[in-house]
Amino acid sequence: MGLVFTILMLVLMIGALIDIITRRDDQVKHLPKMFWIILVIIVPLAGSLIWFLVGREYDQDGIRLPRPRERRSGPPAPTAPPQPGDTRSTEQQIADLDREIEEWRLRAEIEKRKKQQGEAGAE
Repeated sequence: MGLVFTILMLVLMIGALIDIITRRDDQVKHLPKMFWIILVIIVPLAGSLIWFLVGREYDQDGIRLPRPRERRSGPPAPTAPPQPGDTRSTEQQIADLDREIEEWRLRAEIEKRKKQQGEAGAE
């Protein structure tokens, strides 16, 4: 019986610690997360029970397992804001970029040849 109680208390403590650590700061009530962690480690049974009763914030749905942090942060921000006034299609934008890349490549080639001619003329 003592072994079962010890295992249950250990599981409750580990569950509370995982729950505290994975919660965002705005989901922790009354004390900072570090104090909750210390309380659960020093007084495992009482600290864990107090955490689950008053320390954490519950959703309207009641008790739920915490989701991974990536999902809790909300919808992902757009990678790049749309350019105001840019009415080109994606294909047109890609074609313009290709032309710009080619222009830079040609400029680099011209500079390289000028440099080579300057070195050849100096000899």
